[in-house]
Amino acid sequence: MQSIVADTTPLNYLVLIQAADILPELYRTVSIPPAVKAELAHANTPAVVRAWISQPPAWLEVVSLKQPVDSALAHLDAGEREAISLASELQAILLLMDERDGVTIARHRGLKVVGTLAALDLAARREIDARRDSPSVRIGRIRHPPWAKSSSSGSPVRILT
Repeated sequence: MQSIVADTTPLNYLVLIQAADILPELYRTVSIPPAVKAELAHANTPAVVRAWISQPPAWLEVVSLKQPVDSALAHLDAGEREAISLASELQAILLLMDERDGVTIARHRGLKVVGTLAALDLAARREIDARRDSPSVRIGRIRHPPWAKSSSSGSPVRILT
């Protein structure tokens, strides 16, 4: 298991679909910069997400940047800028980010990036129970999608029809 750096959007969506608990199962700890925490707590963010970040889980760490953000990232929003900068500073093994411009820049800087759907897919392949503590949810497991069949090597094979 590994620790990663996350941007705002993946955390927002995972909280909204009650699947944020896949993250510590996949990666142990998740680090976020202060700008990501601020975006998650913003008044325009859904109330459930604001409540979640007001009492973050133990596996979520807010880590301040040691260096100023690179001015070449100025066209990105604050969360993306700081997430890319933090991932670089920490030499993170992975950056969880969905926004295309940020992903492109992060990859050009040598960072490995995955998005929300890739994290959900990995959790499905590992059959991680993301909603085990939620009594109001009837579907307890993220299931591997039916279109993904296992090949003889055990790797998923996507069948497009």
